[in-house]
Amino acid sequence: MLRETISTEIYTVLLVVCLLLVSVTKLLFPKRFYDFASILLNYRYLKIYARDQKFLDTFEGLLFSNLIIGLSILGFISYNLSSHIDSSSQITLYKLGFAITIIIIIKILIERLVSSILKIDSIISEYLLMKTSYKNFLGLLLIPINALLIYTLNVSQAIIIVFVSLLLLINLIGVLIFIKDNLRLIKNNFFYFILYLCTLEISPYFILYKLITK
Repeated sequence: MLRETISTEIYTVLLVVCLLLVSVTKLLFPKRFYDFASILLNYRYLKIYARDQKFLDTFEGLLFSNLIIGLSILGFISYNLSSHIDSSSQITLYKLGFAITIIIIIKILIERLVSSILKIDSIISEYLLMKTSYKNFLGLLLIPINALLIYTLNVSQAIIIVFVSLLLLINLIGVLIFIKDNLRLIKNNFFYFILYLCTLEISPYFILYKLITK
């Protein structure tokens, strides 16, 4: 059981930080947060805020911070399950959070560079907003999921797989909705869009899978 192998104190602090980040976001951007919270039900949020994208956005930055913490906790719990590390190894949690942050930021920068080279900025810009928004939404879901894993459930690989599969399914739904709503634009840039997906969406995860399995 997770509670027997590692203190929940650090988890509690981080979950409180996540709740504070979400609360501050809702307080500062009530209208936008309301639209964002219904992102699974309609495409309204992406249509409205695609026109006002900024490289540095406070709203997305706050939710991104929550996402990083949530992913770090989930990743650390999964790692703890297989490696049986103790509370003295909490530094691994911070290293994991730092690594996730760097990987995501570098990936976004490369994606924007490639889209500019392929001259498909218009479609990729909206696509990146969709991905960022859905990932940030998953960050909201990670708060109750991590709380369940830490305080309630007897953690097992099966439970971790179920939750991760649920998160991946929600992210896939976002991609499919984007393709459906931008089908005409994608058809006009089909070759470049497929090249983009294979290069920056499929191959990185394939490489990561190979590294993990080895």
